[in-house]
Amino acid sequence: MAPHFDRRPWGARDLAPIYDRQAGPGEEPIGEAWLTWDQCRVVNGPLGGATLAELCRRFGRELVGAAPQETERFPLLTKFLFPCDKLSVQVHPDDAAAQRLGEPCGKTECWYVVHAKPGSEIALGLKSGTTREQFECAIRQNRAEELLNWIEVFAGDMIYVDAGTVHTLGPGPVIVETQQNSDTTFRLYDYGRPRELHVEQGLACLKENTAAGKVPRQRLESRCERLIATANFIVDRVVLEREETLPGQTGASPQVLVAIAGCGVVETPAAGPLTFACGDAVIVPASVGKYQLRAQWNVEFLRAGLP
Repeated sequence: MAPHFDRRPWGARDLAPIYDRQAGPGEEPIGEAWLTWDQCRVVNGPLGGATLAELCRRFGRELVGAAPQETERFPLLTKFLFPCDKLSVQVHPDDAAAQRLGEPCGKTECWYVVHAKPGSEIALGLKSGTTREQFECAIRQNRAEELLNWIEVFAGDMIYVDAGTVHTLGPGPVIVETQQNSDTTFRLYDYGRPRELHVEQGLACLKENTAAGKVPRQRLESRCERLIATANFIVDRVVLEREETLPGQTGASPQVLVAIAGCGVVETPAAGPLTFACGDAVIVPASVGKYQLRAQWNVEFLRAGLP
C-alpha cells in the first residue's frame, strides 16, 4: 500500500528514519502516514492504483474475512505518527456513542512506540479522582493539561487507548497506531491553536475511568511476541533473520504487516516476490492461507489482524 501523508501543525519536517521524505519550505509539517485508509492505493501488480475501498467492494470476504460485520470497509486503520509538538487533547467515541452519531464504529486504538527521544511523554486519562465536571472547568480555564495522567514512554512500549479515554501525545516518539477504521475525533483543548474544538461532544463521550495504559508483553515464540490482544485487534511483533512460512488467519481476518526496521521479501504461491522495507505496509488477504517472508538480512515488523 502507498502511504498517504497527512499534514498536521504538530508534525515533523523530516520523517527519517522511517521515510526519506521532508516537508518543503513553506509547507506544513507531516504528522501522519496513513497506510490502510480507505483511499490508500495499491502500489504493485495487476491491482496497482486501486484504492483499498474499491478492493473491499470488489472482493468482500475474500479480502476482509469473516470477522468484520461489514465487507465494504477495511476493518483496521494503521498509520505512523510523527509528533514534534503536542497533539490536541482529545477523545474518541466508543461503538455505541459513534452509532448514535450515525458512524459505523467507534475508535479504540493502540500505539506501538518505534522510537522515542529521552523524556518523551503521552497523556492517558485523567488524574485519579478527577471528575468530568472538574475537567470541563479546567478546559474553560485553559489548564486542562494539569489534570491529565502523563507517563513517560520508551521504544518498544505498547499503549492501549480504549474509546472514551482522554489523551494526547507529546513531542519525541515515532508511533505505529492500529485502530478501528474511524477518524471520529473530538478536540477538547488545543493550546490556543486556531482549530475547531468539540468540547460538548467530547465530554459526552469521555469516561472518567478506562482500561488505557501500557500493556505487558507476552512472548509467543522466539521470533514473535504478542503486543496486545483485544476485541478490536491483535498486534504481534515479529523479527526474522531467515525465511519463514507464516500462517494467515484461515479466512477470519486479513493481516496488515508494517515494517519498522530492515527489509524482507513477501511471497505466496499465487503471487511473485514483493520487497518489504521499513515504512512499507503489506495487506495479506483473509483468503491467503500461508505466505513466505524472507529476511534480507533481517526484518522487524508488526502484524495486525482481528481476533
